[in-house]
Amino acid sequence: MEFIDLRSDTVTKPTPEMRAAMAAAEVGDDVYGEDPTVNELEAVAAHMTGKAAALFVASGTMGNVAAMMAHTQRGAEVICGYQSHVFRNEQGQLAQLCGVQAHPLPELANGTLPLDLVAGAIQGDDQHHPITSVLALENTQNMCGGLPVGVDYMRAAGSLARAHGLKLHVDGARLFNAAVALNVSAAQLVADADSVTFCLSKGLAAPAGSVLCGDVEFIKRARRARKVLGGAMRQSGILAAAGLVALRSMVERLADDHAHAQQLAQGLARVAGVKLDPGVVATNMVYFDLDAQVAQTDAQIMARLREHGVLVDFLYSPVSRGFRAVTHCWITEPMVDRAIEALQHVLAT
Repeated sequence: MEFIDLRSDTVTKPTPEMRAAMAAAEVGDDVYGEDPTVNELEAVAAHMTGKAAALFVASGTMGNVAAMMAHTQRGAEVICGYQSHVFRNEQGQLAQLCGVQAHPLPELANGTLPLDLVAGAIQGDDQHHPITSVLALENTQNMCGGLPVGVDYMRAAGSLARAHGLKLHVDGARLFNAAVALNVSAAQLVADADSVTFCLSKGLAAPAGSVLCGDVEFIKRARRARKVLGGAMRQSGILAAAGLVALRSMVERLADDHAHAQQLAQGLARVAGVKLDPGVVATNMVYFDLDAQVAQTDAQIMARLREHGVLVDFLYSPVSRGFRAVTHCWITEPMVDRAIEALQHVLAT
């Protein structure tokens, strides 16, 4: 059975153009700086984010860890969102690998951190306290519905960070989704950031890899951090070649994924038993809950959807019965219609 896989945009497979580019990629030893395809990818990524330099890394998590290692010293503190990937989904990397403390704050419904709370959380040089060193934001904000965070907020956050001597890091795993949704450039969104990561392996459909961007000295420190994290991949131009295709041909088409997500949201909102406001769907993620009167368990619903060839992600939470469906380049309009029909059938029988 061919599944309609809505679990994540990480399930995307490389396009034929990517496979051809990978097969033909010119490579060298990247640790020596001699892989021309990696060097080209880093130059293109730096240009697209408006930064001076970039570093190809194995994953978004590796990029975030390398950024925190490059920005902080042991005993420092990082302000981040309670729902952020940096805090929730990276195995406590701030403490485990960087020796720094996370100070999570609750996000607003629009995915932003209230800047007055951020300002109030900043700690100075009192010897009893960790010194706040980094403000980490996420764009798009995954757990808040995949919402894009706008230019004005990012500028205000950057101004606040600079005023207090903090570094601003942006986990932009889906940065280009945010840029397309807001009709601005990625560089505009992160103009005030000291560093930014973005993933090639999600909506951009490359098979692996992320890029960390910042100034030259920051990237030099991050490159050293990448080495100790096991990220020196040698002839990694084979992967970087797919990343170049992703950046050159897969960004603008993200608008199609957003349209399919809205199609999915509108359809699911009409299904009895589903709780969903299509108006909050802004990119390629659709979060929905079930009414209390739905008798089936979440596991039963997912199993029955699988029988109908549909895969979705379940959000383990003690307070909701939440699901996530993510559109991507291999999801078409007919597939969306079939997914809606499958859930409608499952909930009605």
